[in-house]
Amino acid sequence: MTPPRALVTGGCSGIGLGIVSMLAHDGYEVGVLDVNTESNHDAISWHSCVDVSDSAQVNAAISEFAEGGLDVLVNNAGIVRDNVSWKMTDEEWQQVIDVNLTGVFNCCRAAIPFMREANKGSIVNIASINGLRGKFGQSNYSSAKAGVIGLTKTLAKETAKFNVTVNAIAPGMIETKILDGMSDGQRVAALSEILLGRIGTVEDVAGAVAFLCSERARFITGEVIKVDGGQYI
Repeated sequence: MTPPRALVTGGCSGIGLGIVSMLAHDGYEVGVLDVNTESNHDAISWHSCVDVSDSAQVNAAISEFAEGGLDVLVNNAGIVRDNVSWKMTDEEWQQVIDVNLTGVFNCCRAAIPFMREANKGSIVNIASINGLRGKFGQSNYSSAKAGVIGLTKTLAKETAKFNVTVNAIAPGMIETKILDGMSDGQRVAALSEILLGRIGTVEDVAGAVAFLCSERARFITGEVIKVDGGQYI
């Protein structure tokens, strides 16, 4: 039997690589779109160096991968350019919107025709609890992630008749390299918000993604699932 095929953006490191590893463990053949040219992890079966904000690059890469089938798309690629709004530059604003929101749209737009033709598929978009609540110094990031949530719900309505589900995961604080720049005080303050008393792991996020990609979640669409240890409450 041919294994199901999944494509993960930003899959060479951090949460993305955790998702790739989890899906590979579950039996998927996993491809990756990433600006990183290194893709020597055993779980990655196919790799294309792509800037998701460039629709031409996205269209070409997804068309190539989807020739062998496309069952799952996970939109994980993202960047941060934090600054308070009154100091944020045009570039800091636009770069985050281009990658974190337009990049998700580009990948969904390119993938959905293949899923429509197959009359099946799952799309999981990585949003953030900060797209639900806002975050000091992240007007660009929070706006982009809020946009991802709106896009998720819209695409769920547009694709349901083709047996395609579209959902979002909204992580809270997750242990990745992004946290390396946090001071001890910032870390303590963040931990005080998390009911379960620990920072999340990439496996926590990957497990939720894998569930939404599985047959067990075929009656779930248009949802935003927080993976935050109760940080949002």
